[in-house]
Amino acid sequence: MINKLAIIGTGLIGGSLAQALRKADYASEIIGYGRHPENLQRAVDLGILDIGAVSVSQAVADADMIVLSVPVAAMKELFIEIAKSVPTNAVLTDVGSIKQSIISDASAALGSQFENYVPGHPIAGAELSGAEASYAELFADHRVVLTPVEETSRTAVDKVSAMWVAAGAQVVEMDANSHDEVFAACSHAPHILAYALVDSLVRGDDHETIFSFAAGGFRDFTRIASSDPVMWRDICTGNRDAITRVLKQYRSDLDRIINLIAEGDAAELEEIFKRAKHARDTYMLNKLPSR
Repeated sequence: MINKLAIIGTGLIGGSLAQALRKADYASEIIGYGRHPENLQRAVDLGILDIGAVSVSQAVADADMIVLSVPVAAMKELFIEIAKSVPTNAVLTDVGSIKQSIISDASAALGSQFENYVPGHPIAGAELSGAEASYAELFADHRVVLTPVEETSRTAVDKVSAMWVAAGAQVVEMDANSHDEVFAACSHAPHILAYALVDSLVRGDDHETIFSFAAGGFRDFTRIASSDPVMWRDICTGNRDAITRVLKQYRSDLDRIINLIAEGDAAELEEIFKRAKHARDTYMLNKLPSR
């Protein structure tokens, strides 16, 4: 049970966590802070928050759980700001989709409070953003990855884990480096590819005709290109090494497919498509969540 939950950043993820914990009756008081006063006030009006704080220090005062739910590039300054007024026994966590760079920022800023920081990443989201896009069931049956380091308090890990379980999530732990490599492949690269395809097409002279004929396949593949550009800019720069490795491998594989198409090698193309279909059907077909 959380007595006072402070959420810094009340968009889709932060707002959904607040709603999930309120629904589970797991937080006595929920206070939020964000850069956009209108979104913060909307969160209060919708009953997502009890109070909209006017500063970080007001938000974290007397909090026993603090969740940073902001773009990854904003984490560094927030850790510095929070370190000035964080309660001694408060547990801190974040929802960033990269971990190594955020852990480094937290370590540099938090000092002795670093042991109470638990790096986290909920594997849930949508292409929409803001408090109005949030909903209590966002994390139901989704994984949340925690990446504690050697200094991390086990008690703090247990508290953060219990919070996410109360929100409906399944909690797993992994090494921060492994996390960044895995999600560069299964999350970061697909978003970049979706952005790249849409941008490539829209820059063509006939883009209005192309988009007018785009149907389900195009919508499914490019849905994530409607995600927050600032967030994904920050992810790309924060996890650049792992993402670059994945994209270079993809470029090599794509070049091979281009050559096979140019050569008319139908048999090899079919073999690649069969292998890809089998992999997706095996690992993904019955695991795709719906809202």
